[in-house]
Amino acid sequence: MNNDNKNKILKIASIFIAVIVVFFILYIYGYKIPVLEEIPFFSRGHEHIYKPVLSEEGEIEYWTCTMHPSVRLKDPGTCPICKMDLVPVMKKVNVPNESPSMETEEKEGTQKQDATEETQGTQGIDHSRHGTGIPVVKDDVKESKSIFKVDPQRQQLIGVKTEPVTVRPLEKAIRTVGMVELDETKITYVHTKISGWIEKVFVNFTLQHVKKGDPLFSIYSPELVSTQEEYLLALRSKKILGDNKFPEIAGGANSLLDSTRRRLQLWDISENQIREIERSGKVEKSLIINSPVTGYVIEKNAFDNMYVEPNTRVYTIADHSVVWVDADIYESEISLVKPGQEATMTVNSFPGEEFNGKITYLLPHLESATRTAKIRMEFPNPDLKLLPKMYANVEIDIPLGEKLTVPESAVLRTGKQDIVFVDRGGGHMEMRRVELGQKAEGNYEVLRGLKEGEMVVSRANFLIDAESKIQAAIATWGEESIDGEEDTVEMELQKEEEINEGAKPEHIH
Repeated sequence: MNNDNKNKILKIASIFIAVIVVFFILYIYGYKIPVLEEIPFFSRGHEHIYKPVLSEEGEIEYWTCTMHPSVRLKDPGTCPICKMDLVPVMKKVNVPNESPSMETEEKEGTQKQDATEETQGTQGIDHSRHGTGIPVVKDDVKESKSIFKVDPQRQQLIGVKTEPVTVRPLEKAIRTVGMVELDETKITYVHTKISGWIEKVFVNFTLQHVKKGDPLFSIYSPELVSTQEEYLLALRSKKILGDNKFPEIAGGANSLLDSTRRRLQLWDISENQIREIERSGKVEKSLIINSPVTGYVIEKNAFDNMYVEPNTRVYTIADHSVVWVDADIYESEISLVKPGQEATMTVNSFPGEEFNGKITYLLPHLESATRTAKIRMEFPNPDLKLLPKMYANVEIDIPLGEKLTVPESAVLRTGKQDIVFVDRGGGHMEMRRVELGQKAEGNYEVLRGLKEGEMVVSRANFLIDAESKIQAAIATWGEESIDGEEDTVEMELQKEEEINEGAKPEHIH
């Protein structure tokens, strides 16, 4: 045989060996190639179909995940949520034709009690089992996917704590900030009702404190002088003609005096000033205008020799004995606030001192930018400690009455719904939806979903610790209503088939 033939044989042998090696590799690992995994030849030898078997422990009922007990599959594989290997759950098998001993009877009794607790519903809870306060469910209802089991020893290791659902008096505390303002109903404008010239100013600067009756300024008015002369003339006419035997003459003199006196009164000339004119019998060139109220001058437009008219605002005087405080409350708190409720206020100028007032008005407008509404409170200020434009810290305590409550730490808020874990006894937990009301004093008001006396997990409820896991568990759990209504058997089977299709078992070599 020449060298050419030998080379050809070697090449053919090498190609044949390479084909065998490639075929063997494809046979072993072909199921991992997307194109080949659908061919039965490459996948038949590598698919491991697990069937329920009989062992010492009994027949396998279903496969579940240790981290997500709500996952229940007919075949083994991996968890569709966390990809962990599923573990089998065995059926309980009674051994026939065997006389049970006392120890066996006690064990079977315990198993029956656990099985009864595992298939219980959401009603008929007794919290007095053996005096331990652990809830025990009496009514037997069909098993719910919302019920799962966490071993009591494991609960103790991870620090699970439960608290009862109780009825208690709730008090909502609204804390907000505000600003001290003047009481608009106690602001007085000082005008003259006659035209004239200011001769002398007695209150010379803004924010000067004045009392009721203190002189503000003196004014000269030709109209006022002529009216004084008419009044003095009417007085003399009354003295001369008042006792006249003709009643018409006497009545005219009295009528002239009364009309002139009334004109002076309408111009805010005080009774003392009128009596002084009567006593002296002389016309006063200028009259003094007195303060009508007690307060602080917050605006002054009075100067010597200044001409004023009835439309001239000469002074603005504000009474500081009562102040307003305007504060913001959130949109969700509007329904709780009503006029007449008590409020407590503190200011930085007087640390440790509290000022008591009440709500007088709720402004009927909402700020779109902050989603808040303003409330107005009224506070007495006899010592004048509260100054306008001061910042104030306000607290409003609103009693809500007796309410069914659950601890704040027991609620998992997923956005769409609120969930609690109810301890059903014997290590059984139930995931339950609730409807919540007001939040106060570290508790939520329960509107729907729980009953008084039920035990809820208030610590270590992070077993489902991520929102994605919670939502995935809810998806497999099903759309159970808050009343505890179960899905139909057809709906449960359909959801279980969908999970089985999405959870293909990995190949094991």
